[in-house]
Amino acid sequence: MTAKILVAANQKGGCGKTTVVMQLGGTLGHRGHRVLIVDADPQGTATRWAASAADGRPFPAHVAGLAAAGGKVHREIKKYLDSYDYILVDCPPAVESPVPQSVLLIADVALVPIIPSPADLWAATGTRGLIERAAEINQSLQSRLVVNMLQSNTSMSKEVLLVLEDFGIPLTDARLHLRTAYRQSAVYGATVQALGREASKAILEVEDLTAEVVGLIDHHL
Repeated sequence: MTAKILVAANQKGGCGKTTVVMQLGGTLGHRGHRVLIVDADPQGTATRWAASAADGRPFPAHVAGLAAAGGKVHREIKKYLDSYDYILVDCPPAVESPVPQSVLLIADVALVPIIPSPADLWAATGTRGLIERAAEINQSLQSRLVVNMLQSNTSMSKEVLLVLEDFGIPLTDARLHLRTAYRQSAVYGATVQALGREASKAILEVEDLTAEVVGLIDHHL
């Protein structure tokens, strides 16, 4: 079985690409799937996250740093297709980086994490264009906006969410709220599931997002 490829891309930094990749990839790993996370960002946040795992409790997915591959990263990823069920790619935020263009050509799903703020909305339009161009070549590419760091009680969030509905990329039903559990899990080199009951709301969000993304792929097969 050939691995399904999920790419987290956004031209803006700090929107939660690594959070989405690590929580999704780790959750799929917990479910018994063979998962590879490709850290294609020179900042290496995903690599450091996994390296923070406690002895005896390794991160539930393999992490490979492939930032040096640049625009040829899709060729490197193809080498792993038969060894994993899912490959998730954490892209760098730079607009001029060749990495997102490269991996979107072979991806099954492009996930665009976005914080519901005007600045993030403006920044995401460039990413939308990138996905649209890739989809002309990779016609099976699906894309979804993933709302991250949501503060649902603010009027700003509500207004931006309304605008996002007409953005041109569908929103996932599952949303990640602004919770300390997401930062804590990075410190421990784990997913939110490792935090137990205190992270129950975050766990539910991540499980819902994972189920939705897997359903998206399975439905498209």
